[in-house]
Amino acid sequence: MVEYDQYKLALNALEDEINELGKSLGIDNVKKQAEDMEKETMNPDFYSDMEKSQKVLKQLKQLKGKIEHFEKIGSEREDLLTIIELAEEEDDLGFLDEVKSGFEKLSADIETTKLETLLSGPYDKNDAIITLHAGAGGTEAQDWASMLLRMYQMWAEKRGFSVSTIDYIDGDEAGIKGATILIEGDNAYGYAKCEKGIHRLVRISPFDSAGRRHTSFASVEVMPDIDDTIEVNIRPEDIKMDVFRASGAGGQHVNKTSSAVRLTHIPTGVTVACQNERSQFQNKDMCMKMLKAKLAEIAEAEHKEKIEDIKGVQKEIAWGSQIRSYVFHPYTMVKDHRTNFEVGNIGAVMDGDLDGFINEYLRFNAHKED
Repeated sequence: MVEYDQYKLALNALEDEINELGKSLGIDNVKKQAEDMEKETMNPDFYSDMEKSQKVLKQLKQLKGKIEHFEKIGSEREDLLTIIELAEEEDDLGFLDEVKSGFEKLSADIETTKLETLLSGPYDKNDAIITLHAGAGGTEAQDWASMLLRMYQMWAEKRGFSVSTIDYIDGDEAGIKGATILIEGDNAYGYAKCEKGIHRLVRISPFDSAGRRHTSFASVEVMPDIDDTIEVNIRPEDIKMDVFRASGAGGQHVNKTSSAVRLTHIPTGVTVACQNERSQFQNKDMCMKMLKAKLAEIAEAEHKEKIEDIKGVQKEIAWGSQIRSYVFHPYTMVKDHRTNFEVGNIGAVMDGDLDGFINEYLRFNAHKED
């Protein structure tokens, strides 16, 4: 039947595209890695080192997820061809809508999977640590920083990632002065790194009795959560440690003692803080992990003298340096100034619908490097 012919031709053409996608993803190698790890888990001594075994199991889960996702694409294509074959035999146009929606979903899945091939950086597959800072402007900026925090939490949850709070500083009247969260999931850093920079908000202020329009800024830092296999030389004499009482979300259970920790790397000026763990020692360990991640990024980029190149947010948190604008008034729009990608549904974006911006930036960055 002619109504099905276009879909049959398109699905047949996708076979080569899916095979090429498998090569780009290194699926054969991924399967071999998964098999080797499966054998490793069968070793009687596998659980003798719990920390190591948990890392292996986490990586194995990620590899299996990648294999299952790729194989699902192939099976979806086969299923659609089977539906078309049955529909043609029955001379039944009733399956046309199902074929159409299935083909659109399959095409979207392939495009999304193609983006994974752009995540080839040394830390792209790692978990991500996101730190937000309110810009100048008091309550306005602090409220904006809390809105961004919620946006990233919702984005992570939509992707099936887990989110935990590392550090949190309440605003003076509303919002937050700053916060740090850990997002755990396959390629979390590869996707989240697109968010580094200054984010600008334009809206009618809920804190202004005159109902005037305000512009606020907040900065976003993103770094990978790296493991102990990455060697970073940090001399004890280069670290300044401060302890203080935890406060705010995630810190209530420890706010009676000075268990929160702030570490400053004196040569670079990099500062990290953690208040979410139950003891000063645990908070210090988390701080060292974050500090190690930031310094590893510096070494990777070979710009040790330019810390702003890595943190991506050391510009003034103000006009002219923003990567993205969120406009609530006099119209609604979110626009990324690097790619010119824009969306009119600002409510969806603030509820975590960021994949359009992230995907467009990954494409943009890939073309820029070609």
